[in-house]
Amino acid sequence: MKLVIAIIQPHKLEDVKKELYAAEVNLITVSEVLGHGQQKGVTEIYRGAKETGNLLRKVRLEIAVNESFVEPTIKAIIKGAKTGNVGDGKIFVLDLGRCVRIRTNEEGSLAIG
Repeated sequence: MKLVIAIIQPHKLEDVKKELYAAEVNLITVSEVLGHGQQKGVTEIYRGAKETGNLLRKVRLEIAVNESFVEPTIKAIIKGAKTGNVGDGKIFVLDLGRCVRIRTNEEGSLAIG
């Protein structure tokens, strides 16, 4: 089991979701976050408003997957999020030690689905 964490540009969220669904990855958690990478201090246009400063709006996706879905998940995120410009984001893959479905008490790969 792995936890895939991706930080992407907000305007690419719908494209990434579309690619994830096409890859049969349906369980995601989405959060709005602030941060910056190497592009710190760059001016961005977000919903028609200019934003300058150290912290830029980003979207964080958290996706728990079984081993066989790790590569399809990564490929789907890249396909949906890539613009070729600085600030496209990052993907992190972490070992997931334990997963428990609250409703049924199922654990491990059964709990992920």
